[in-house]
Amino acid sequence: MSLNRFGGLITGTFNPLTDHKTATVEYLVVAGGGGGGGAATNSNGPGGGGAGGLLTATNFSVAVDTVLTITVGAGGTGDSQNPTNGANSVFSSITAISGGAGAYSVDTNGNTGGSGGGGGGTGVGGVGTSGQGFAGGIGNSTGNNGGGGGGGGAGSVGVAGAATRGGGGGAGLCSTITGQRVFYAGGGGAGAYAACGTAGLGSAGGGSAINSRRGQNGTANTGGGGGGGWSMGGSSLNGGAGGSGIVIIRYSQNCSAPVATTGNPQILYNNGYQIYIWTSSVSVTF
Repeated sequence: MSLNRFGGLITGTFNPLTDHKTATVEYLVVAGGGGGGGAATNSNGPGGGGAGGLLTATNFSVAVDTVLTITVGAGGTGDSQNPTNGANSVFSSITAISGGAGAYSVDTNGNTGGSGGGGGGTGVGGVGTSGQGFAGGIGNSTGNNGGGGGGGGAGSVGVAGAATRGGGGGAGLCSTITGQRVFYAGGGGAGAYAACGTAGLGSAGGGSAINSRRGQNGTANTGGGGGGGWSMGGSSLNGGAGGSGIVIIRYSQNCSAPVATTGNPQILYNNGYQIYIWTSSVSVTF
């Protein structure tokens, strides 16, 4: 009897062509956040972008000696007419769904996604994906000064807009997979006439307010939604771009490193774990 490189016990005769070999890892997979909506001149506030979907679990089985795909989703673009959703992130068979874009003008709805984008005017927020994120907030249509709805986050729904004030983004979720407390997948704050919506925990972009400001971008590699833009008597201004996603795995430091991995993952060692952090699309073989 002997141990394989992941500490599993091999009994009897092992045939690598017919016997299935697996390892178990802990993962965090976050998709790209949705772009924030932009505002045309003197319109109600646009919605904040929804956060990218977030999935995490322990004891996930992966095949050994098999090439596994890792895809890190890009953030969506912010725009005054056509903001876009982010892109999915993938690890093995796990797919986190892209964040929904925020609404871009009066009475339009936020897009669906991992978390939904916020609505503009009387528009409703986009629906989130069960187990990955929450819906965006509804907008407000008070004259031409209503605030958009905040984008949904992995931890809570986006806040509804109010008269002259944008709704805040939904909260993200805290992970300690790297050994540090880090929030991921917060919703983008919405734009409004007098006061922007605050970003949800998870490094999302805050919405713009008075004086014609572009929405802030979601922070890279957090999956945060982009903030909504706002315009006062001039050209339309875009919302912020969504933050790109991230893929992180960890497993016991007593086990072997992957046999092969493309790209240049950041590798950490903490509290008995070896940790691999990917911020671009690659492959890995255990």
